[in-house]
Amino acid sequence: MAGKEQGAQPVGMFEVVLARRKRFGWRWQVCDQSGRVFADGFERTRPAAKYQGERALFFLLSQAYLNNRSAASSED
Repeated sequence: MAGKEQGAQPVGMFEVVLARRKRFGWRWQVCDQSGRVFADGFERTRPAAKYQGERALFFLLSQAYLNNRSAASSED
């Protein structure tokens, strides 16, 4: 109930998707449950693509946390 009182949005799930590209490397995407892409990129190796995808996901989540935190402090 506390989340609804503060106007919190329901939390969705995000995932990092890696796709092999023929002879060129790996494409990574950060998507939500509906398939909406929030970030994407291309890397030559799979470990690099996995790292960059997870880095983008972490950045996305940390920015959402910081935005919610600053909005809550400005209401005081």
